[in-house]
Amino acid sequence: MYEILLVVYLIVALALIGFVLIQQGKGADMGSSFGAGASGTVFGSSGAGNFMTKTTTTLATVFFILSIVLGNLTAGQIKQTDEWSDLSSEAPAATTVVAEPKDKDVPASQDKSNDVPN
Repeated sequence: MYEILLVVYLIVALALIGFVLIQQGKGADMGSSFGAGASGTVFGSSGAGNFMTKTTTTLATVFFILSIVLGNLTAGQIKQTDEWSDLSSEAPAATTVVAEPKDKDVPASQDKSNDVPN
């Protein structure tokens, strides 16, 4: 069921993008009202929505509902793995190797009189 909802979600998202890009903006017929058109108002008629507006509204509503449903389904599927939940077994002890300093690593000066500042 999750995969079917995901495919429907993808189709609705692509259709919504398509319908939004196809629609004409509200300011598109503003130029026609300044002398060259038959429009009665500056921003066009704002009556009842046409087919494109109603379809976009419906697709947006379905998109948001599917988003919420898919989010809830996904939240239930995620398994929380907690390494502190089972403390019955001990973790393997880490071995640390400590290097002992060797006298040969530090150069010693031959003349001790030069080391003392005056």
